[in-house]
Amino acid sequence: MSYEPPTPPTELPTDIVNTLNGYSPEQLQYVASYAEKLAEHKDREARLEEKSGDDEIDNRPDDLPDDVPSKATITIKEINDNRYYYWQWREGDKITSKYKGPVSSDE
Repeated sequence: MSYEPPTPPTELPTDIVNTLNGYSPEQLQYVASYAEKLAEHKDREARLEEKSGDDEIDNRPDDLPDDVPSKATITIKEINDNRYYYWQWREGDKITSKYKGPVSSDE
C-alpha cells in the first residue's frame, strides 16, 4: 500500500473530493458502501425502465393514439345524457383524459 494519498478521478467534482477528504476512514467506508449500492440501484432502475419502454411499444393497443401512454384505460363518461369513451391515465397526482369517441347505442 502506498503512503501517498490516492488521486481522485477527474470526473469527480472538486467539491465532492474536498468533502470526502474531510471524512474519517470510518465515514469513508460508509460512503463507499452506500455509493456502490446506489450505483447498483440506479443501474437496475435504468435497465427496468429501458425494458418497460420496450414492452410499452410492443403492447400498445392498435387504436391507442401516440400521445396516450399504454398504461391508459378506457372509461365511459356521461355528459348531457350522452355517453363517451375516454382514454384515462395518471400523471403523478393528476388524472389525464383524452376523448376517444361516442359509445354506440347498442353497447
